[in-house]
Amino acid sequence: MLISLILLLLALLGTPLFAIIAAGALLGFYQNDVDLMVVAIEFYRLTDMSILLAIPLFTFAGYLLSESRAPHRLMRLTQALLGWLPGGLAMVSLTACALLTAFTGASGVTIVALGALLYPALMQAGYRENFSLGLITTSGSLGLLFAPSLPLILYGVIAQQMSVGRPFTIDELFLAGIMPGLLMLVLLSGWSYSQNRHLPLIKFTGTEAWQAINEARWELPLPFVVLGGIYSGYFAVSEAAAVTTAYVLIVEVLIYREIELQKLPEIMRKAMVMVGGILVILGVSLASTNYMIDADVPGLLFGFVKEHISSQLTFLIALNIFLLILGTLLDIFAALVIMIPLLLPIAVGYGVDPVHLGIIFLANMQIGYFTPPIGMNLFIASYRFQRPMLQLYRATLPFFFILLLSVLIITYWPALTLGLSSLR
Repeated sequence: MLISLILLLLALLGTPLFAIIAAGALLGFYQNDVDLMVVAIEFYRLTDMSILLAIPLFTFAGYLLSESRAPHRLMRLTQALLGWLPGGLAMVSLTACALLTAFTGASGVTIVALGALLYPALMQAGYRENFSLGLITTSGSLGLLFAPSLPLILYGVIAQQMSVGRPFTIDELFLAGIMPGLLMLVLLSGWSYSQNRHLPLIKFTGTEAWQAINEARWELPLPFVVLGGIYSGYFAVSEAAAVTTAYVLIVEVLIYREIELQKLPEIMRKAMVMVGGILVILGVSLASTNYMIDADVPGLLFGFVKEHISSQLTFLIALNIFLLILGTLLDIFAALVIMIPLLLPIAVGYGVDPVHLGIIFLANMQIGYFTPPIGMNLFIASYRFQRPMLQLYRATLPFFFILLLSVLIITYWPALTLGLSSLR
C-alpha cells in the first residue's frame, strides 16, 4: 500500500509515466522473487511483433502530410464537393479533420495544422464564433476510429498479447471503427446543418470541383492504398504502412516538392520522438501486465466488480462514466497501455466482445479530449486561438452532448460495431 502511494505521489509530481509503470512492475516481481530480467524480455518481445512496424511508418506518413500543403488541398477538395450544402463548410471541416487525425493519430496536430485554415474560413462564411471554436476543438479528435489510427493499432496489439476473449485481427478492428466513426460524423453534420441552414451557400461548379480534384490527384489514392490493400488481402497492415509511407514521401518531396530534403530529418525526429514514447510505455506495460496476470489482479478486480454490478447493462454504464473521466486525465496512449490489461478481462467476463470494447474505449477517450475542465484539446485550442477556457467550455458543450449520444448508441448497439466484420 505504501509503495502504491509513493508511486502515485511521483506521478503527481510529474515523473514520466514509463518510469512509474516500470517501477511498479520491478517492485512487484522483486517482492515475488521473480528474476527482474523478465522486464528486459518483455522489451525484446516487441521485436517479434511485426504489427508494430506499422506504428512508426504511419506516424511518419502522417507528419509528412501535416507538414505539407496536403491539409489545404483536402480542404479545397471537400469544400468544392460539399460547400453547396447548408452548413457545408462545417461538414467540410469535420471531414478534413477526421481524415487528418486518422493518419496522424493525434488530435492536437489536427487543431494546429488545420485550425489556421478552418477558423478564418468559418468566420468569413458567417458562422458564429462559438460554433466555429466548438467545431474545430471537437473535430480535432474525430478520426481516431478510422484506419490507420495509431490508437486502434495499439489497442489491437495489447489485446492480442493478453489472449483474453475471442481472437481478432487488426483488419477486423479497422472494419469495426468505420460505422461508429461515420455515425459521429453524420450526427455532427446534422447539427451543423440545423444551426447554419440560413447562411448563404457556395455554388457548386464543375470547374472548381475538377480543379480541386486535379490538385489533389496524387493524394486521393491514399485511402484506397491503405484500406483497399488491407481488406483485399494484398497487404498486411505493416506492409500497407510501408507502401503508404513510401508513397507519401515520393508525392510530397519529389512530385509536389513542398518538403525540402533537408527538412526530412527534423520531421522524422518529431515523429519518432512520439513513437519512441509509445514503444517505451508499451514495453514496460507488457511487463506490468504480466505481473498483474501472475498476481491475478484482473481476477480479483472482476470479483470485486461482480459483487456490486450484476448485469452487463449496468457495467457498460459504469464503464462509460469511468472512461469519460479517464479521458480528461490521461493521454490516449497512456490510457490504453494502463487500463486495457485491467478492463479487457472484466469486460469479457460480462460478455462484451473484445473488438466492441476497443471501439467503446476509443469513442469515450475521443470525447475525453474536450471534456471540461481539463480535456487536452481545450488547452490546445485556447492557446491556438487565444480564447479563454470558459468560452471554449460553452462552445464545445453542444458537440459534447451530440457525441455522448453517439457513444451511447455505439455502446448499446454492438451490431453497429461488429456488423461489417461479421460479413467478411
